[in-house]
Amino acid sequence: MKLGQTIGFCTSADGTRIALASCGKGPVILRAAHWLSHVDYDLQSPVWRPWVQALSAGNRFVRYDPRGCGLSDRYVTDLSVDAWHADLDAVAASIEEPQFVLLGLSQGGALAIAYAARHPERVSHLVLLNAYGQGARTRAQTDAERLEAETLVNFIRIGWGRDNPAFAQFFTNLFIPDGTPEQHRWWGDLERLTAAGDVAAQLLWNMQGIDVLDLAATLRVPTLIAHSRGDMRVPFDQGCKLAAAIPGARFVPLESKNHVLLPDEPAWIAFQAELAAFVGQDPPSRPLAIREAGLTQAEATLLDLVAEGLDNRAIAERAGKSVKTVRNQLSIIFGKLGVRSRSQAIVIALSR
Repeated sequence: MKLGQTIGFCTSADGTRIALASCGKGPVILRAAHWLSHVDYDLQSPVWRPWVQALSAGNRFVRYDPRGCGLSDRYVTDLSVDAWHADLDAVAASIEEPQFVLLGLSQGGALAIAYAARHPERVSHLVLLNAYGQGARTRAQTDAERLEAETLVNFIRIGWGRDNPAFAQFFTNLFIPDGTPEQHRWWGDLERLTAAGDVAAQLLWNMQGIDVLDLAATLRVPTLIAHSRGDMRVPFDQGCKLAAAIPGARFVPLESKNHVLLPDEPAWIAFQAELAAFVGQDPPSRPLAIREAGLTQAEATLLDLVAEGLDNRAIAERAGKSVKTVRNQLSIIFGKLGVRSRSQAIVIALSR
């Protein structure tokens, strides 16, 4: 149950060093880069750790930091979308397996679409979540929409990394409006740790010019598209457009406002089940005693942390909760399991 990872580096076409991380064993799921990424920090994050945990259960989950961000080279002159395509090519070339599932979240969806068009022989399945085929500037049809896109970039240039919580809260609410206060705090920290303000602004400006909608129509790989109905970062209709463009794509609406799904919402469970069915895997099953106890997803995740040997304070830090909340929730969990101690709960959790 302990979640660990291997971090390495590969070199892009122009010599830029790209950091990549691998978790788990099994068929490969490769996540194309998205805007905010720090492969070392992910495992501490109450937002991204559940993703790593879920996708590395029964798979080898590979992800990487885009140039200018995270552990990849920070000081690079070329931050173009073409350079991002080259970075994905370099990461994919480092994967020895002949095929992999390619996952594109947000703007990573456009990168994944372009890669699948160039290298269909390597992509067994394409999965797009809250993705878009056209960036905000490209799809803008009015002066107001173009001004909104430009204003967002300028807002980053002015406010990125400031102590004023209003700036961080604005972006956090675009990505995880239904997140807890601690998840919001971690997201704000991630913004500051991931990239400098000028880099974040330039990357966003370049991404706003993305247009792969015509390219999407040429794809001939099995494709799953899921999109949150209330997504405040990428409108729901962008997912619909991709589903209409890609031949044979399966489209799944998700009941969520979050751009990044969180593990305690029903949309999380729905997406994980759809993903497992799409790639031909059984959804990860928990021990019979846990399933019969009726633990919620959030409670099961908390039990996983107990099974890692963490105390209440460490669990609170990992899960973004107070120690008192963790203590109360563990009491409920132990009651459902019919146990009186942590050691008894751990035995049940590990009885796979």
